[in-house]
Amino acid sequence: MAKSRSYNLLCPIARALDAVGDRWSLLILRDLHAGPARFADLQTGLTGIASNLLTDRLAHLTAEGLIEKVSGPHGAMLYQLTDTGRSTRGLLFALARTGAQLAPVPEPRKPGNLRTIAVTLAASLDLVIEADTRLDAELTVDDEPFTIRVRDGSVTVLAGPNPAATARLATSYDALLSAAAGIMPFEEFAAHHATASASDPGALSRFTALMAAALAQLQ
Repeated sequence: MAKSRSYNLLCPIARALDAVGDRWSLLILRDLHAGPARFADLQTGLTGIASNLLTDRLAHLTAEGLIEKVSGPHGAMLYQLTDTGRSTRGLLFALARTGAQLAPVPEPRKPGNLRTIAVTLAASLDLVIEADTRLDAELTVDDEPFTIRVRDGSVTVLAGPNPAATARLATSYDALLSAAAGIMPFEEFAAHHATASASDPGALSRFTALMAAALAQLQ
């Protein structure tokens, strides 16, 4: 692992940047908020990262106590967030809100997978749920399913299907981004760019209302 440069400043912001300020580090944490992932999953999602650089960043984040290695199904090695790593949700959401106000790059590349949306969606939903809200839902974006669970005033969004979902929405990544940016009114998004299904109509109504309120948090 290459030795990271340090600000060597007595400042918590500088210390945080020592840990996560290298290029790609925050994006690795972003994608791991969608749940544990293999090296290949991370490399696919982080379009443009070299394998040796990803290896270096993972080693650094592990040494800083932000992520850890665990054994997954069939002995596969996975990376997952530690409690400290999970505490970066608010930081990443703040960056997403700031980024939404900046001009886009001329020719942006779409990520190789959509784990990227999990942390922003979870943090947005966190801002709009009531303490007694309970919901099991599934959001599918460009054929990639995400589990959404709301319990006791907190939200979990993870990559993968939710067998317990009582409400489901399916849409495209482009449509979701347009709705989040306020380019497309949510009513148009729901009516023409999303497909809904539910075993519980009440759950679908709650899910749709929560999604509308959550996406508005990014505008």
